[in-house]
Amino acid sequence: MRHGLEIACGGGTLTVAELVALGELAERAGWDGVFLEDYLVHHAGDDPPTWDPWLVLAAVAGRTERVRLGTTVTALPRRRPAKLAREVLTLDHLSGGRAGVAVGVGDPADRGLAAFGEPTDLRTRAAMLDEGLDLLVGLLGGEPVTHRGVHYRAEGVALRPPPVQSPRVPVWVGGSTQANAVLRRAARADGIVPYKLTDTDGWSDFTPDEVAGLVAALPARRADGQPFDVAVGGRRRRPDERAERAYLAQLAAAGATWWLEYVPAADPAAMRAAVLRGPLR
Repeated sequence: MRHGLEIACGGGTLTVAELVALGELAERAGWDGVFLEDYLVHHAGDDPPTWDPWLVLAAVAGRTERVRLGTTVTALPRRRPAKLAREVLTLDHLSGGRAGVAVGVGDPADRGLAAFGEPTDLRTRAAMLDEGLDLLVGLLGGEPVTHRGVHYRAEGVALRPPPVQSPRVPVWVGGSTQANAVLRRAARADGIVPYKLTDTDGWSDFTPDEVAGLVAALPARRADGQPFDVAVGGRRRRPDERAERAYLAQLAAAGATWWLEYVPAADPAAMRAAVLRGPLR
């Protein structure tokens, strides 16, 4: 099981230079991946600073050699799939094949939806995600794509050059297992970033048995022949590191391929300390 960081992409007094430095520091501290939130307006605070994850990840790519880079998660209904695909493919080349993207309907707490006139109705956003996911997956393979849907169109267009990774840049799908949508969409992607409850204000860890159930319900292999990714976590490290290590070992045995540890917006020194302590292996 690999260990990644989910890092707030805004909030508090976080500057973009400090955020890039955290990504560079993550590689030195032994983390396997750096995944940024994707908000137009960060969910916490009044008029919080908010940074574009793809520009930040491009800067991190130039300062690292090993860590995987992506988002968890990007609200696909408020992005044009073709523009997102172009950004992800560019990052794939900048990083030498270390890019990925996770998509979902979007956080209900995302103030950038209603503020800019984006659809807020869950059914509409879910339909846009379903359609946009098919288009995004196709475009990230670098081959010509034709798509005529309700929300998006593509007329035999290919985004070139093709990705460094084969057959495409990996796409993860995020969502609540309580709503079952993440499992329904999983077969069209390369991995899932599930959370347990539909209420994003609450939190509940997956048990090892629940992870094993998720793994059993997913394809054994993704399009490139690698194991299907199950990236769980998304919370801060708890104080009892011995208990945390035991829990992570159980998740790995159950089939989880990634553990994601959250680094919320805080004093920059506290964020650096959270990254520097490295993963619990």
